[in-house]
Amino acid sequence: MHTDTERCARAVRSKDARFDGWFFTAVLTTRIYCRPSCPVVPPKPENMTFYPSAAACQRAGFRACKRCRPDTSPGSPQWNQRADLTARAMRLIADGVVDRDGVPGLAARLGYSTRQIERHLLAELGAGPLALARAQRAQTARLLIETTGLPMARIAFAAGFASIRTFNDTVREVFALAPTELRARAPRTPGGARGALSLRLPFRAPLHPDNLFGHLAATAVPGVEEWRDGAYRRTLRLPYGHGIAALTPAPDHIACRLTLTDLRDLPVAISRCRRMLDLDADPEAIDGRLRTDPVLAPLVDKAPGRRVPRTVDEAEFAVRAVLGQQVSTAAARTHAARLVTAHGEPVDDPEGGLTHLFPSTGALAALDPETLAMPRTRRTTFTTLVGRLADGSLHLGVESDWPRARAELLALPGLGPWTADVIAMRALGDPDAFLPTDLGIRRAARDLGLPATPAALTARAADWRPWRAYAVQYLWATDSHPINLLPV
Repeated sequence: MHTDTERCARAVRSKDARFDGWFFTAVLTTRIYCRPSCPVVPPKPENMTFYPSAAACQRAGFRACKRCRPDTSPGSPQWNQRADLTARAMRLIADGVVDRDGVPGLAARLGYSTRQIERHLLAELGAGPLALARAQRAQTARLLIETTGLPMARIAFAAGFASIRTFNDTVREVFALAPTELRARAPRTPGGARGALSLRLPFRAPLHPDNLFGHLAATAVPGVEEWRDGAYRRTLRLPYGHGIAALTPAPDHIACRLTLTDLRDLPVAISRCRRMLDLDADPEAIDGRLRTDPVLAPLVDKAPGRRVPRTVDEAEFAVRAVLGQQVSTAAARTHAARLVTAHGEPVDDPEGGLTHLFPSTGALAALDPETLAMPRTRRTTFTTLVGRLADGSLHLGVESDWPRARAELLALPGLGPWTADVIAMRALGDPDAFLPTDLGIRRAARDLGLPATPAALTARAADWRPWRAYAVQYLWATDSHPINLLPV
């Protein structure tokens, strides 16, 4: 979008927050860059130039605006709705792969050379993977500086910087302030030294929280997830340790409290929480498309901004999807809770009732299949899935190629289209995944006068593409099932 200068200029003049994260405005006279909704008086058109990423702005020598804080914009919705190389790379960078494994590690995960990765990212985003990761480190550093009382040296290494000097130079370059000056400008949040952080996760309005949090709460696995005091809470398995996230819906943001055993996991924990709540979606584009169907239009108008409830761990969700085959939500939770108690890793939660991490695929692959209280065919599906996940022959991650992953899932014994599509929708993030055989979808279709057979319904849903996963949320919401209701 940043190449359409007239459209970008109109968005800046109207201070349209819908475009935050889509592009960034760099002001040639002041050498600062802003989000489109910056509250200051817009610069003259001839003094504006536009970039596709904060990293590109920083690479061109611009510093972040102190008023609108463009580094805290919602992420571009493109990376969650596309499955090409650039989008998959961006999802991995957000998950901290470059900081942990370098650009070669990123390239290996994607199956391309480092040169190809560099070329694709530079062409579309104006910055390579190292610059994009550096921008993310700067944002993490600012968050830790402003919300904790941690020593600057600890913040530097927690944010992913190799040295304190690099940390100081980057903060000064990006924010035009020294780290100590950043801290002096913002109130501190107590508890940071213990790894507890309170922050706000922005999103593009509207956001309808009922089905989002209702689904997560209704399917919560005891010990791993809970709904407590108006917040969805769950344990997180992270690269350097583990954590607990508490997420509370608010009118203009999601309140997030993170308790981490290692602060180096902060950017990854934030990224996974945002992904789970689908916070980078573009509801205007999604709802606008679905409103063109006269059957869906009243559902969208009644509660616009529905999101797809996703996951923080793709392999975990795949396991839970198999446990949920042909059983009720309550039965699936019971099966999962037994596995958690027997094979999950214990954690300490002083604030609530969370007791374990969900079992790793390695632990599940080592269990005795005869201990599983499920039919033999589903037991075979379960053991085959966890075995493939544990040995790496099947990988489900943020970088997964959606069609290829779906084909690999369908090749497993006993894993049919419904399971593959629900994994594609909620674990892999495919916005066009569709569930024509789902009982709730078929019931909604019947009540709304849509075709009842899966083949006919799939043909009818072609007009909803590429947002059929969101159409599923609106169709599910016609029922009074607890997944559609915000818990009390």
